[in-house]
Amino acid sequence: MNAGKLILTILLLLGMAFKNNLVAASAGTLLVLKLVNLPSALKTLERHSLEWGLLFLLLAVMVPFALDKIGFREIGRTFLTPVGIAAILGGLLAAYLCGQGVILLQWKPEIMVGLVIGTLLGVAFLKGFPVGPLAAAGLAALLLHLFGLKKPR
Repeated sequence: MNAGKLILTILLLLGMAFKNNLVAASAGTLLVLKLVNLPSALKTLERHSLEWGLLFLLLAVMVPFALDKIGFREIGRTFLTPVGIAAILGGLLAAYLCGQGVILLQWKPEIMVGLVIGTLLGVAFLKGFPVGPLAAAGLAALLLHLFGLKKPR
């Protein structure tokens, strides 16, 4: 078994063991594509899946607008309350950190396994939520910067 298949199998098993269906489904899908030898599908996923994932995340976040659950009044209040201002600052910081995460993943793509394992452990033992590799990579980039191991751009 080559390294890619073994790593995907380990990620599949870890996802199943820690009840992280997204990790298990992702690893399982990639393992099937690798086993049935569809390199063009893998290249398409490599090229576009991050954008597709972000598209679906943004769709999920914007659904309340489409359902008329959030209107201009609620948006206006966001700028006037401490919670709203904290949310804006949190979004600003998260966007910056995720950008640093993209840079880190491009620089050292092999850290993805560590990010997934850390996420699985956080979900299993800290009752966390698997927010995704960009957020985890952004925090890792910040930690590397704080320890002087890598300067974010």
